[in-house]
Amino acid sequence: MQKDLTQGSVGKNLIWFSLPFLLSYFLQTFYGLADLFIIGQFNGAEVTTAVSVGSQLMHMVTVIIVGLAAGTTVMIGRSVGAKKTDDTAKNIVNSTIFFLIFSLILCFLLILLVNPILSVLSVPKESWEQTRLYLLICFAGIPAITAYNVIASIFRGLGDSKSPMYFVIAACIINIIVDYVLIGIFDMKSMGAAIGTVLSQAISVVISLLYIKKRGLGVKLSKTDFKMDKKTIKAILGVGFPIAVQDGFIQISFLVITAIANSRGVAIAAAVGVVEKIIGIMFLIPSSMLSAVSAIASQNAGAALHSRAKKTLYYGMLITTVVGLIFSVATQFCSEWLVGLFTKDSDVIVYGGQYLRSYVFDCIFAGFQFCFSGFFTAYRKSILSFIHNVISVFTTRIPLCYLATIKYPENLFPMGMAAPLGSLLSTIICLIFFVIFFRKMKEDKI
Repeated sequence: MQKDLTQGSVGKNLIWFSLPFLLSYFLQTFYGLADLFIIGQFNGAEVTTAVSVGSQLMHMVTVIIVGLAAGTTVMIGRSVGAKKTDDTAKNIVNSTIFFLIFSLILCFLLILLVNPILSVLSVPKESWEQTRLYLLICFAGIPAITAYNVIASIFRGLGDSKSPMYFVIAACIINIIVDYVLIGIFDMKSMGAAIGTVLSQAISVVISLLYIKKRGLGVKLSKTDFKMDKKTIKAILGVGFPIAVQDGFIQISFLVITAIANSRGVAIAAAVGVVEKIIGIMFLIPSSMLSAVSAIASQNAGAALHSRAKKTLYYGMLITTVVGLIFSVATQFCSEWLVGLFTKDSDVIVYGGQYLRSYVFDCIFAGFQFCFSGFFTAYRKSILSFIHNVISVFTTRIPLCYLATIKYPENLFPMGMAAPLGSLLSTIICLIFFVIFFRKMKEDKI
């Protein structure tokens, strides 16, 4: 189960460890889109809107859970790298206990607040009941969704990125089958989509637990480990909480930018929505590299192999930069074609092409800041990632997007530049943090 990432070729470790991440993220994105596609085949706009709005909110909830669970990956990775098996056991047990309690509280609160949430989201009257049903089922399934992500974070901290990929594959297949049965045959509409999502995650959890029972975790757990340890939980949350808050702010910024686009008319709103989907697919590589850098650098940091941790960062930035450059150059010649894959509306294609040509440069700079974020997280300095992302969102991304809307009302290219400029600012801040951090490490002789 455990894999020692402090040995062997740094570049090879990074590539082979990140590939399962990439496939896992792709499949999660795919079956999120599958819900909307299947709903669209059997139902009208009101149900499609319900699933679209509900899934967007659930994505935000899941992102926050994943951010918190990143603390589990890092703390387990550091203890594995340091060969401290007792600490590894403590991190596994305390993560399990904490997230079980957390998921039950979150489930109860969200179910209680479902109607106020629908009001804040300004859900159309025609889609209100379908959205409510979708969210109630998804909120009830939060313990299963949380369990899946925590189990995945434990495996990755132990150096195993392949097993979570298999669990995602199982969830994806189950989700699509259940969707077709409940939506297509039994006409359960948004309820069918919600049940498919929760049930697939729950079955994936059962599969992962059976897998653990058969093969073990490679860590011996004793009865004394099964108790709450405030110090361990504090360390996990110390890493995970800033990431969760940071990702929450980023999701809010997307909602604000979407609101700005909505104010410019239906065609522009649709164009921005389509481009966000395309960019989301392109960002799978930087996202998988962030997770891989974080997991690998955690083990090397725990083993005090700081030069290997830095090499992991450098290789990650090299890979994401090269891929980002390829995407950016190629997109200049096929932006309208890419947008046209999602819509036949000529106005949406024109506006989407403008927006995508500039937005795509974010793939270059985001690669830098994503890798830096993964590296800082490995060293339990996720607060640095929180700082640079919040500064970028509130001083560059949102303000520049708003100003571009006012000054260039008929062209989305300037609006699209807000994202890469925001990432460029984040990269500069990260470089400053990086220099200061390692200078301090030398002074402290760490």
